Amino acid sequence: MPEAHAAGSGPGSPVVLVVDGDAINRRLLRAILRTVRCRYVEVDAPHQALEWLQSQTADLIIIDLVMPGMGAQEFCTRVRALRQARLTQILVLSSTRSLEKEVEVLATGADGFIAQPVHPEALRARLMALLRHKALLDTLEEAEGILFSLAQAVEARDRSSIGHCERLALYSVALGAALGLSEVDLLTLHRGAFLHDIGKVWVPDAILFKPGPLDGAEWDIMRQHPIKGEEICRPMRTLAPVLPIIRHHHERWDGSGYPDGLAGEQIPLLARVLQISDIFDALTTERPYKNGMAAEVALTVLQEEAEKGWRDPELVNLFRDVYHRLNSTELSTWPQGPTEACFWQSLEALSRQLNL
Repeated sequence: MPEAHAAGSGPGSPVVLVVDGDAINRRLLRAILRTVRCRYVEVDAPHQALEWLQSQTADLIIIDLVMPGMGAQEFCTRVRALRQARLTQILVLSSTRSLEKEVEVLATGADGFIAQPVHPEALRARLMALLRHKALLDTLEEAEGILFSLAQAVEARDRSSIGHCERLALYSVALGAALGLSEVDLLTLHRGAFLHDIGKVWVPDAILFKPGPLDGAEWDIMRQHPIKGEEICRPMRTLAPVLPIIRHHHERWDGSGYPDGLAGEQIPLLARVLQISDIFDALTTERPYKNGMAAEVALTVLQEEAEKGWRDPELVNLFRDVYHRLNSTELSTWPQGPTEACFWQSLEALSRQLNL
């Protein structure tokens, strides 16, 4: 397996993977990379690079357009299929100037295309720009991680709700999968399960953990948590698809919910999906103010609420079927956590369990 070569940097430096079968080209790139604060790895074939990426991560990949056995277009497509490489920057080098080839490789997932010969300083500047972009993406991912940690801290304030988000993620993704939603929507549901109540960080403990019914003033404060949650997550553009779930998971089918009084299909579908799962889990778990219900009793309550006009009746009926199909498995053994890795593992397990 190829080893990383340091270029005056420590273990935390970005990693550049060079894929080129020409020893002279690799030598030229090596000379440039030695002037960049990075570690670099050299391989002479795309299949070696793909093998290396199975167990390692790269911040930037530099590959020649024409390679034996696999061109840059196919290579880019296969790299983008690797979940761990979704943010990796890819620069394609070409010995000819071709607008058609440039469009092709960019369409298959490359982030840059340079026709050679190119001045070493120009190439170095392009490499530095791509590495800066990757560092920015990493920073945004870290900021997302902080928000997910905050959301989990909110859940941890109430010991009776421990595991709620994990169960909610599972139920919501299962219901969404049964609806035939796209993987993008299913990932949004998974993330929404962990972030939907992040606005409760703004709610005082005296209200959040009150053992009895809330009075009018206390309900006014509690009803603000979807709005506050949306405000907390709105600055993160990558969380934009999750915002409707956060804001609207307490709306009702007949328009009597909060915070905006939306009705019917005005309520975003993903918010309706998560809401059904959220209510079911709340009904079946013990809280400071109530005992938990048996699952069949909770499903009956959901049906009654649909008949009252509070819930989407089609989703309630589908959830009953999905829950019964899931109930034969040990849910505690499923992957847990807000990470994408947990989402994909759960989706694979759900696909097997629900025969999707």
